[in-house]
Amino acid sequence: MKRRAFITLVGGAAALPAARRFARAQAYPSRPITIVVPFAAGGPTDTIARILAERMRAFFGQTVLVENVTGANGSIGVGRVARAAPDGYTLSIGQTGTHVLNGASYSLQYHVLDDFEPISLLTDSPLLVVGKKSLPPDKLKDLIDWLRANPNTATAGTPGNGSLGQTSLILFQKITGTQFQFAAYRGSAPVVQDLVAGQVDLAIVDPITTLPQVRAGKIKAYAVAGKVRLAKAPEIPTAEEAGVSGLSVSFWHGLWAPRGTKKEIIARLNEAVVNALSNPDVRTRMTDLSQDLFPREQLTPEGLAAHHKAEIEKWWPIMRAAAIKAE
Repeated sequence: MKRRAFITLVGGAAALPAARRFARAQAYPSRPITIVVPFAAGGPTDTIARILAERMRAFFGQTVLVENVTGANGSIGVGRVARAAPDGYTLSIGQTGTHVLNGASYSLQYHVLDDFEPISLLTDSPLLVVGKKSLPPDKLKDLIDWLRANPNTATAGTPGNGSLGQTSLILFQKITGTQFQFAAYRGSAPVVQDLVAGQVDLAIVDPITTLPQVRAGKIKAYAVAGKVRLAKAPEIPTAEEAGVSGLSVSFWHGLWAPRGTKKEIIARLNEAVVNALSNPDVRTRMTDLSQDLFPREQLTPEGLAAHHKAEIEKWWPIMRAAAIKAE
């Protein structure tokens, strides 16, 4: 065999393993993908997952299923993905509660950060500081003054122990030097129902649940607990604009795969997500849900990993100092 032909043959043989790996990555997905939603159908996480799955299905030319696995504030569904094969066919959509707060309030069989491969950030939505209609103050600064003058008189509704709503209220107390009682509910909808009925005084809840009641004049909106005003309610000031610094509470969503999923597959999934979030119809539907989209430069596995870690570092000390444990 001539030397040049021999070198070509050897070089080609050496390249075969890399070529096979590339072909396998290019072949993904070859069967349906399942996105596990850790809550019941119809909620914000489920709605976002279904919008995303629809576009990913078109991108891949492959079925993308949404499966609701409920219980224990989302930890059952997230745990299922943590135990799944790291092959890119079982994914976890989650949010601040499932992938941050649960790690401090539950004794989990998985680690909310270390047992997952980040794919991409999805959406972000600040919460609203709201109060019952008959509450005397009309502005956030006046509300704080009233709470200070009447310690432990007001009752704040929370969507449950260990929830973002409860943790946000504890942060609010810490920042403002106020004290009030807590009343735990089984979700944000019953909290808002009792705000409308005047059974509780205030809450920090998602805009999807609260804005319709604010629009109807049945409850008061004091501030957006975030860095920017809501596109759907630009008349409501941010907490910073209302004179309260540091009250930034983000109800954000992300997409993860089990730990050990190949980087080539993560890259393909990220490409599908970015494609979906670039679609004008998807962007409009997210805006209608009061969900903001992260800047393009943050829609990377590294962007999700950094944001996820920063949120854990922010919230876990607050939860542990307050001894918050899930029921």
